[in-house]
Amino acid sequence: MTAARLQGLDNPAAQQVVATAQALGLGRADQAAAQLAPTLKAYPDHPEVLRLHASILSARGNHANAIVAMRRAVELRPMDALYHNTLGTVLGASGDFDGAVRALHRACELQPGLATAWYNLGIMLTRCVRNEEATQALKHAVELAPDNMNARAQLADMLRMRGDVEASTAQYRKVLSEQSWAGMAWWGLADLRTNSLESGDIDRMRAVLRDTRASDDDRIAIGFALAKALDEAGRHDESLEELKRANAIARLRQHWNAAGFSALIDSTNRAFTPPLTGAEDGNLGHEAIFIVGMPRSGTTLVEQILASHSQVEGAGELPDLSLVIGEESSHRGQPFPQWVAEARSDDWQRLGERYLERTAHWRRDRALFTDKLPGNWLYVGAIRAMLPGAHVIISRRDSLETCFSCYRQLLPDGNEFSRTPEDLAAFWRDFDRSANHWAKLHPAHVYQHDYETMVANPEPSIRKLLEACGLSFEEACLRFHETARDVRSPSATQVRRPVSADTGRAQHYGALLDPLRAALGLPLFGA
Repeated sequence: MTAARLQGLDNPAAQQVVATAQALGLGRADQAAAQLAPTLKAYPDHPEVLRLHASILSARGNHANAIVAMRRAVELRPMDALYHNTLGTVLGASGDFDGAVRALHRACELQPGLATAWYNLGIMLTRCVRNEEATQALKHAVELAPDNMNARAQLADMLRMRGDVEASTAQYRKVLSEQSWAGMAWWGLADLRTNSLESGDIDRMRAVLRDTRASDDDRIAIGFALAKALDEAGRHDESLEELKRANAIARLRQHWNAAGFSALIDSTNRAFTPPLTGAEDGNLGHEAIFIVGMPRSGTTLVEQILASHSQVEGAGELPDLSLVIGEESSHRGQPFPQWVAEARSDDWQRLGERYLERTAHWRRDRALFTDKLPGNWLYVGAIRAMLPGAHVIISRRDSLETCFSCYRQLLPDGNEFSRTPEDLAAFWRDFDRSANHWAKLHPAHVYQHDYETMVANPEPSIRKLLEACGLSFEEACLRFHETARDVRSPSATQVRRPVSADTGRAQHYGALLDPLRAALGLPLFGA
């Protein structure tokens, strides 16, 4: 932190600001907030105080106020690249990836040598599924700061996405050779494929969990990687203990409001029931196939099958639907779905056209494209109003396997429901009743695809899936694992292999998973 950014603060306040920045660097938002509180009260309009305050708010999930604070900080210091960098990260955390990219581009223009801005730009471009641009930004970040192991780890992720397992493994190992406590490298390596970890890695991970250089983020990621290694070694009780510890650390940052989320689902479902008079053009959106469901429910596999069809482009997890809805909410000054009752047919037509405008890139080579953001199951009612010609595929998997897989996976921000059996079960019930509701209400356009049925007998299930999308059968869809394409999800390596019936993990844990079974209302093990 430069002295210039501390100008205008007295010495105690400057020291508190420095301590706040250090706490944030370790991922400790609560500690940072306590450090900053006296200075924030004394200097509420100081740009550096505002910047750190915005970062704390963002880390705690208070995105709207974080953006307000950060925009004020940028207004006070418009030529400071670091401020535009922080604005970009705050906007990205809120889900405004396009806004984040613009802010980060500005940071890179103001200070081309600011490696952290190039790194953050690469992250946001990745979230926009602008993979080639993302790769270039990340390479530039590594060139500027060869010791930026986060950038190297992200590059390794990009290589994994392309299916280059050996190069990805080499990059992860290079990161760990420099920073043995780099959590995302451990997790990337563990998540790359089965048995990607070496003998001795379990002991190494246990050691680095005690390393004082490891941040909470590192400990969370290492905990998940260690749990996976222990699982593969058959040490299931130890694996579950590591998962409990990692999820507990993550839960300290942001609790999941299960009751509030259920209330949101209720109000959203009511807003679109009975079906609204949507877009005037009943064929609008016929180019789009939405693939939704719980995380870890087989959505990536569904997309890989469909992307093997000659007419379908697999676009991946696009942020555009929620961004279009977010734009409308901002324009109306009301959160979704409060404004739905006021929307008219021409509004839904406009929103549908806006979505298709944003996603035009994915229709350059093929007539149809997939939008595989699992969480879009929240917006099925809106999809039907905005894009009445679109098809929605809801991927379903056994409730215990799905929830346990979510618990075991280091999911991205926004999935805090995965930390406890009770929150997982509540989220599952919200999804389950919504999925059944929309499939019953819109049977011609909403199809529920069962993962276990497909694994047991692939061809009939794949034929039904294609039929539900209005597609003719093609043999290539049965050989989906041969389709070469970028896959950005935790299942990237799995979908490049033929279907295996041995994908479940719950049976290996027996009664250890009884708390999750009880939360889901399932019979206990052995009952």
